[in-house]
Amino acid sequence: MTSNPTMTQHPNAPTGRIVSYAPDAAGPLTGLKVLDLSRLVAGNVLSVQLADFGADVVKIEPPEGDALRFWKEAGKELYWASYCRNKRSIGLNLRDPKAREILLDMVRTADVLVENYRPGTLEKMGLAPAVLHEANDRLVLVRISGFGQTGPYSPLPGFGTLVEAMSGFAARTGFPDREPVLPQNPLADMMAGLQGAFAVVTAVLARNEKGVRNQIVDVALLEPLFSTMGTDLAVYRQNGQVAPRQGSGSNGSAPRNVYCCRDDKFVALSASTQSTAVRVFDVIGRPELKDDPRFATNTTRVEHREDLDDALAAWFATKTRPQALAAMQAGEVPVAAIYDVADISADPHFIEREVFVEAEDEDGSYVPMHNISPRLSASPGAFRCPAPRLGEHSDDLLGALGYGLDDIRALRSAGVVI
Repeated sequence: MTSNPTMTQHPNAPTGRIVSYAPDAAGPLTGLKVLDLSRLVAGNVLSVQLADFGADVVKIEPPEGDALRFWKEAGKELYWASYCRNKRSIGLNLRDPKAREILLDMVRTADVLVENYRPGTLEKMGLAPAVLHEANDRLVLVRISGFGQTGPYSPLPGFGTLVEAMSGFAARTGFPDREPVLPQNPLADMMAGLQGAFAVVTAVLARNEKGVRNQIVDVALLEPLFSTMGTDLAVYRQNGQVAPRQGSGSNGSAPRNVYCCRDDKFVALSASTQSTAVRVFDVIGRPELKDDPRFATNTTRVEHREDLDDALAAWFATKTRPQALAAMQAGEVPVAAIYDVADISADPHFIEREVFVEAEDEDGSYVPMHNISPRLSASPGAFRCPAPRLGEHSDDLLGALGYGLDDIRALRSAGVVI
């Protein structure tokens, strides 16, 4: 497949494929220079999207390293490995005026700078947007924060958990008789990172094609997640009703839920069109439900979804999951097994399509991680290098700015550079 890197089978990871790093591989964003001052998830998700497609992303890390390095699982920097591949690293102590001078030197030839300090911090550091754009008016400055650069909540800490709570997302997640549920993964940060990457490409296109200068991209974690809430606010405005939590059910269509099979395995079913709902009744051997006024339309099915779910749950309880999946799929009903990562690691679709890959870590082991996405047929991304060690590229980057070896040694000795 032209959109994938070359892979070979790894004997110790029979369900994965080893990434073959191609250091000189070009991509559609080759030539784009990105400085990433961000920490943790949102900025790193943003910049890895750019790096995967060829951008030269330089992580500017504090002396202790990006905080994402300390999100360890099984003693390894797995988040760092996944979201900082294809990047370079320099350690700079930005509390030191000389380090800020080095940063401004880097800004002069950069295309993009990403930061996620609390609003106002960059200004206190003497690196306000006006200062950065005076050094380079072509620079696209991306500012990531919890609630944006403006508004009464802008000074609040930018943690995704706060946003997941205040966006309406948690209030709609979980069961009506239980507490709201926060997502297990940093969803708000990841959504902001993906929208932020789109914003960078848009801003660079506006600069290159329209001559736009001094661009600032204001990415608030709150807004991408709120955009996933669909019509909830519009419905509230129309009828004054706050949509309740429905567990795995839906306020908009039925049947749609999670059902337990005889072998205690779960499946998810969605029959959001009239023709699909009718087929469900045939598959479960209840054709008479087609004429039941409670289930005649989507509107009435939603109103009586508990009765409908009872009928479906009773049928699933008589089948093992393989039996239920086979019957539903034969009846052209959209249904899927609920997977955990053990299921994913063995599933032939994930393996054949290389949804995940095995990337070699610096200790010689292999880390499974998401493949490059999305897939471009004519200008694909590539795996060029693993996630960097702290300060791994400091000498090369400083050398490109004109610093000699003695200068670099002096900067390192003074604690300016790592």
